[in-house]
Amino acid sequence: MDPDPRPEPAAFREFEIPEALAGERTDRAVSLLTGCSRAAAADAVASGGVLVDGEVERRVARRLAAGSVLGVGIDPLPEPGPLLGDPSVEFTVVHLDDDVVVVDKPAGLVVHPGPGHAGSTLVNGLVARFPELDPSHGPVVGDPDRPGLVHRLDRGTSGLLAVARTPRAYEGLVEQLAGHQVERVYTALVRGDPAHDRGVIDAPIGRSRRNPVRMTVTAEGRPARTHFEVEERFGDPGPLALLTCRLETGRTHQIRVHLHSIGHPVIGDDLYGPHRSVVEVERPFLHARELSFEHPVTGEVVRCTSPLPDDLERVLTDLRRRGAGTEG
Repeated sequence: MDPDPRPEPAAFREFEIPEALAGERTDRAVSLLTGCSRAAAADAVASGGVLVDGEVERRVARRLAAGSVLGVGIDPLPEPGPLLGDPSVEFTVVHLDDDVVVVDKPAGLVVHPGPGHAGSTLVNGLVARFPELDPSHGPVVGDPDRPGLVHRLDRGTSGLLAVARTPRAYEGLVEQLAGHQVERVYTALVRGDPAHDRGVIDAPIGRSRRNPVRMTVTAEGRPARTHFEVEERFGDPGPLALLTCRLETGRTHQIRVHLHSIGHPVIGDDLYGPHRSVVEVERPFLHARELSFEHPVTGEVVRCTSPLPDDLERVLTDLRRRGAGTEG
């Protein structure tokens, strides 16, 4: 008798191993892809509740290849519950029509449910305000766990985010993002004095093997390009520089990782920046200020802007008051 018979397919959720997780241990990959704890992932592997390419895998330390299919038993890792609308979630709508909504996300608001964030996310607020996004009420718009989302912003980043209200709009926006046709412009304050007034950071980004919460520049990562231009330089308490950044691609933490990689981390970024900041700010000084795209249904150009939030504006006001600001 086969000691490790494959359980019924219906008892498993399947995940394809992305390039960013190539070489990861089986237990860590299970944890990252499902959101369960590392201990729960190890238990699932040891109990025969994990498949790799259709075969039971009991080795927690086996390194996985990109493209392999990971099957995870539903019993130890249950399907997420229903997506509930939360009308208490606050965000500003800057563009609205029958197919697309553009929101201005405040800093501190998580974009979609995940480990440790089961409710009160932007998606929960969107479902409350736009019931058609609820997967149980009609056609699913994109991923049922994060309906309507075509791109994301980190929790600490404020600014503009496009959301599709219909499947047609979703497909159109995703296609434009893949074709680098969506213009996304950010304002960032960074540590140090960039040697050049403008430049392009062209470096692939993948998940760090030392710390799976972090992303890093790595040859095994996905292509990523960030354009930057210095708008202002500060000497006190710097050196510091105010940058305009334009995304050509949209990898996880892209601007933060790229600027860190060239020695100019974003001020207030506890994950990639120095532990001690020279400026008092409660979150990364990063704001998505401009968003432009071709409307996926009408073909008209949609252009949205967002002013710098008060907390970041106060930082600039203080720097300029010191008399150290000069144009880049």
